[in-house]
Amino acid sequence: MQKRLIFIVPVLLVVTGIGLYFLTTFKEKKDSYVAITPIAQHHNGMEFIDSAICIECHKQIVEDHLETAHYNSLRPASVNTIKGSFEDGKNSFRLNDKVTFEMVAKDNGFYQQPVINAQKTPFYSAKMDLVVGSGTKGQSYLMWNNNSLFQLQASYFTPTRSWINSPGAPDQLAPARPVIERCLECHTTYAQNISGNKNSNQFHRKNIVYGIDCQRCHGAVSNHVKYHQQNPGKKTAKHILKYSTLSRQQRLDACALCHSGLRSKTTERAFTFMIGDTLENFSFPDYDESSLEELDVHGNQYGLLKASACFKSSNTLDCTSCHNPHKKERGQLLSFNQKCINCHRSQNNPVVCSEDQTQTQHMSNNCVQCHMPLVNSKSMKIQFKEDKEISVKVRTHLISIYDNQDLE
Repeated sequence: MQKRLIFIVPVLLVVTGIGLYFLTTFKEKKDSYVAITPIAQHHNGMEFIDSAICIECHKQIVEDHLETAHYNSLRPASVNTIKGSFEDGKNSFRLNDKVTFEMVAKDNGFYQQPVINAQKTPFYSAKMDLVVGSGTKGQSYLMWNNNSLFQLQASYFTPTRSWINSPGAPDQLAPARPVIERCLECHTTYAQNISGNKNSNQFHRKNIVYGIDCQRCHGAVSNHVKYHQQNPGKKTAKHILKYSTLSRQQRLDACALCHSGLRSKTTERAFTFMIGDTLENFSFPDYDESSLEELDVHGNQYGLLKASACFKSSNTLDCTSCHNPHKKERGQLLSFNQKCINCHRSQNNPVVCSEDQTQTQHMSNNCVQCHMPLVNSKSMKIQFKEDKEISVKVRTHLISIYDNQDLE
């Protein structure tokens, strides 16, 4: 009996040691995850978390998404987010023969200062608190006045690398324009309207999720993250919206919310529509979709795509057929071109380009360049100089056959 006890005791010690080892290792592994702390809360109760947490399991996807125009559509102003220059000779623009805007960097931030008739003291000094736009085409700047949000008069135009008068602003010194919730709905994941009035520009400054991040398209992810932190061996995604489960119209509606032009709201508050909802239950277009003349290339990619023969002849084509929302794809025309070719080659009666070979070679055999050219926007115009207004070119999503003079 004594020999048996001598044998059992060491075995128990070994087993206990192994158990303690695994318990400690498991605890350390769990403790190694970033704590989930809400950074904002939707008015429906949904909690938002820092999307950087997603990098624990989706490193490449998150790093790619951080470079997209969607993610960078609204950010706090800083030396890294403002594209315009503050160097002498590059930090001003002449609004008219009396007013010149100067952009000034100070210790506590960046400011716009209109100077009248070359006076030494600026008429006012307005701080640029937020940056609207990734800078691909340009940027505008917003200012907080307590809890009220305003758009400032000076913007930045990337093609000319210069400061300009904000699109739609008069060529006279004008008051800052109030920014209402519908404006923010397409530039950020969430912003809480304090008053609940859709025409109010008052927002909770601590309850904003800047840019279009993971949660705007995938819904609440906190339970998803918690589940997979606690079950690291589970590979099937749980507690998250999967695009594969959505219908074609639901996928289109997710993009149409912000890419179908101006819309009349049928609900009192922005940020009410959630991915998977039916958009027509929340808002409807402010135009007649049957008339292509009313569809502008700026902001109405959805309406133009729906009018295209490619869309009408397909039961599956949607925005993600050509666009990967997780990646920065701007300028990758050859990649988009290949998607056109792959689709048409897979059809029973593949489309053969009938254009003259000399012309197609001149266009680098690029389907997009020919059939989705850059077009002057009727709504997006900027004052380039005091007496010159130019339209911003935007790639049309009306896939069609264009005359040579229509091509860039």
